[in-house]
Amino acid sequence: MIERTFIEQGMKKIQLEQYLKKNLDKAGFTGLHIVKTPLVTRIVLNVARPGLAIGKGGQNIRMLTEEIRTKFNVDNPQIEIQDIKNPTLDARATVDKMVELVERGFNWKSVVFRTTRNITEAGAQGVELVLKGKLSGKGGRKRKHRVIQGYMKKVGDQVKLVDTAKASAYPKAGAIGITLSIIRPDVVFPDKINIKEILDRREEALKPKEEPEEAKAEEKPAEKAEAKKEAPAKEEKKEAGKKALEKEPKKAEKKKEKPAKKAEKKETKAEKPAEKKAEKKPVKEEKKAEKKEPKKAEKPTEKKTEKKKEKPAKKAEKKAEEKK
Repeated sequence: MIERTFIEQGMKKIQLEQYLKKNLDKAGFTGLHIVKTPLVTRIVLNVARPGLAIGKGGQNIRMLTEEIRTKFNVDNPQIEIQDIKNPTLDARATVDKMVELVERGFNWKSVVFRTTRNITEAGAQGVELVLKGKLSGKGGRKRKHRVIQGYMKKVGDQVKLVDTAKASAYPKAGAIGITLSIIRPDVVFPDKINIKEILDRREEALKPKEEPEEAKAEEKPAEKAEAKKEAPAKEEKKEAGKKALEKEPKKAEKKKEKPAKKAEKKETKAEKPAEKKAEKKPVKEEKKAEKKEPKKAEKPTEKKTEKKKEKPAKKAEKKAEEKK
């Protein structure tokens, strides 16, 4: 049956991956991609350190091609080594590094938070790291620890765009399973929309379109003719402006003279009422003095003389009445 052939091909690929993982562990092997052609079966190896994978003069590649031909029955294998540009954004490379550090004796918490920070600084859209197993130490139960940052896709066909890797570390306390999933910065999900791009497109569509160069070339002679017609009018305006500038200093002098004349008039007006008031005051004071002086002089003398005359007459009348 056809299904068996597909299963056999998948088993061969898994065995080949395990074999290359053992031989190219120091080179940072992350995965392979097989492309079959009528003449050659091309095997592309993703490696973090290509120099160690190639070897001196290509010794490692020659050895690997011969073993793949004999052990795995691959016709005309041709190995190509592809360098990983940013190993921190590759899930397989980072998981292998974490396993190595945990097995060496580093604290798993420091390893987890350091890797998540490095991945986010590299520009990843989202990171999720899950650890399961003997995290509590000797004598403790198994635990689960999850660290997540940014955006993460978990359901649907779009999960294929997320780079995931699993590995298991074996420190002295017990086994720890590590699963890492990374969304790289160049990944674009079809259900995710960028509003800024849509608004920029609308603004560009609303902008007035530029006229072609031919239309501009036709307009230039017409513009020159209009400019020639407008030239004499512009010269007349310039002459009128010069005359206005010549008249301005004269106007300024007149304006300066006017406030001086106004100040003189105000001074003369202020002096005249002061003089009139000064003249009127002594006249009024003299009249008041004349009115007051005779009254004061006349009244007391007349009253005194009348009282003196009345007193002896009254005394005589009283005596006469008493005698009667």
